[in-house]
Amino acid sequence: MSWREQALEKLKAERASATYDKYAKIMQPQVHGALEDFCRQDEEFAQAVVQGGTFEECMKAVAKNCGTGISDLEAFRRAARFYFPGSEVRFQMSIDLCGGVREPDGQGAVVVSLDDFW
Repeated sequence: MSWREQALEKLKAERASATYDKYAKIMQPQVHGALEDFCRQDEEFAQAVVQGGTFEECMKAVAKNCGTGISDLEAFRRAARFYFPGSEVRFQMSIDLCGGVREPDGQGAVVVSLDDFW
């Protein structure tokens, strides 16, 4: 069984058996999904998940000192670093200004990347 498969099984099993505080409970579905995606993207990260702590411990680390809330990006970063210290999570978002009125063939689409504003 590959590291990816092992990691996905581990995350699923641990998510189901974990207990969460009120902050972790709110964030855990999205964090779990992000970790699954990270495992699918990188075999070495998946290995770190298999050999690392539990998902419950991960969520405690994510929720620690979150105050009244943290961004999704920060939650995903904390989760990734729980399993793979020093890792970085990058977030790319774009907007299609004409998405609702674009022609079916895609002609006339204007896409502005948020990176253009930094």
